[in-house]
Parts: sequence; structure tokens; C-alpha cells
Amino acid sequence: MVLARMWMLVTCAAVAGATLGPSRNMGAGTLTLRIKGAPPLRLVGVIQRWDQDGNPVKPVDPKAKIDAPDCIPAKQTANGVWQIEKLAPGRYDVVILGQAKLRIDGFDFPPVLEFDPFFSGTSEVSDEHREEIESQIRNSRYYENKVEPLYFGGDDKVVRVLVMLIRDLPTSYEGDFPGAATIRHEIWQFTWAYGGWKKERRTRVIDRSILHRDELRQWTWLWDPKLGGIEVNKEPVTLDYEFPDVEKRTLKGLYPY
Repeated sequence: MVLARMWMLVTCAAVAGATLGPSRNMGAGTLTLRIKGAPPLRLVGVIQRWDQDGNPVKPVDPKAKIDAPDCIPAKQTANGVWQIEKLAPGRYDVVILGQAKLRIDGFDFPPVLEFDPFFSGTSEVSDEHREEIESQIRNSRYYENKVEPLYFGGDDKVVRVLVMLIRDLPTSYEGDFPGAATIRHEIWQFTWAYGGWKKERRTRVIDRSILHRDELRQWTWLWDPKLGGIEVNKEPVTLDYEFPDVEKRTLKGLYPY
């Protein structure tokens, strides 16, 4: 089991082909990604984080590596064109790794409570609601010393937030891992009740990584809703993506600090 997982990580990081089991061949589809204006990339792949009901497809790996995402790798078929065949039907998020310490993930907003719908990562929330919720997040106390609301999605009754949480101060891991820092991303939900926004206790954890704080501070790990919630069925799907100018900081996430 351990060897199989190690093989999967190495294969993904190397952008090699993956062995596809029978379950992925049933009603499988093809996803083509046309990425314009990108620098040399060392990985393009997809992650199926949520099932059709919004539940995690697999448990979060607390030892996940930023530079080795557990994904299904795409094969580069032409300049700027990447393709994955025999994808099982479902929702997928694209993940891109650059040659340096650069990672871009797609996302959408899965249900946090039962029977809730998905929200697109590009759904809009009014400035008034966003400012009130952001103030509530920033004025609360956490174990992490950096808690950053990145993206908001929802409506006048329910708002979800993609939140980045970093602990780069000394932690209980110091004994085994001097200089350890943690970073994770979660989806938080706020519900309108009695004239104000109430944070739900339940959250959706997307990922969690532990690494040396000096290395963490060198990374650029960004999130783009245009790369998230891609529905794949039997019919081929093509996504055109304009690679962002990272220096302009139009995307939200982690930048070197």
C-alpha cells in the first residue's frame, strides 16, 4: 500500500502516464487543457476532491507535499496542450506546478452542511456581506498566526470562504522537526441568521502540509476558480486557460514573504 502510494506521487510529479483501473474506464471521458502564455511547467494534473454529494473522495493527507500533489497527471500533447484520457465522471480541480516554487490550484465551494448545493468559485458575494464576514474572520483568535480569507462565494443566505491558515511560529512539532510550519486550506461556511452572519462549526479541509518555515516562505501557492469544479462525463471537455502574470498578484493565495 505504501509503495503504491509512493509510486503514484512520483509518477504525478514526473508527469508520466498513470495506470487506470477498471472503475475509471467505465463511462470515462477526456479532458483537454489548453494553457496559453505559460512558462515551462513540470506538472499539469487534476484532483477529484469531492464526490457528487460534496463529501471528500479521500481523507486529507497530513504529510502531503506542496510539490508532489496526489493527482492524476496530464500528458503534454503539443505546446501548451495537456490531456487526460479515461477520466471517471465527476468534478475535478486542475493543479499546475511551475519549474520554481510555484503552484496554482483550481477550486469551487463544496457543500459544508448536508443537502447544500455546490457553489461556483466565481459566484459573487456583495461587498457588504464580504466585508462583514472578512472582519469577523480577521478579528477572531486562532491557533494559526496567519489566517487569510481568499475567496468568497454564495448568496444572501449562505456564504462560503476559501481560507488559508498558516502556523510559522514555534509549534509542538519542534522537537521532531525544528523549524516546522504548517499550511492548510479550508472551506468555511457562514449562514445569515437573526440579522447577522454565523460561522458554522463544520468546515471542509482541502489540504494540509508541513514543511520548514524557511521553505514555506519561498513558495507561491495560488488559487484560481477558473480551474475548479470541472464537470467530466462521457463527452470530451476542453478548457482554455490564460496563464496569469504572477508578478501582478491578481490571484489570491500564498506569496513569498
